[in-house]
Amino acid sequence: MKPLTDLKVKGTDLASYTQRFQELALLCGRMFFEESDKIEKYVGGLPDMIHGSVVASKPKTMQEAIKIATELTDKKIHTFDE
Repeated sequence: MKPLTDLKVKGTDLASYTQRFQELALLCGRMFFEESDKIEKYVGGLPDMIHGSVVASKPKTMQEAIKIATELTDKKIHTFDE
């Protein structure tokens, strides 16, 4: 099993990354003293194409970080499709 810090998005499969991150975060709960620690680790595994935009959005909760990452990924996928 890969440690949480090694977890990265594969291609544009953000949903699988998010699900696996949340599973590992539950198992490693004591690693995260603050919500901001969890957000930082989650954002750290995002692909370069959306990483900077998610960081710039300064999400305050995991739900917000996931929502922003999902919206940006969807936009990028639609841009590639056109």
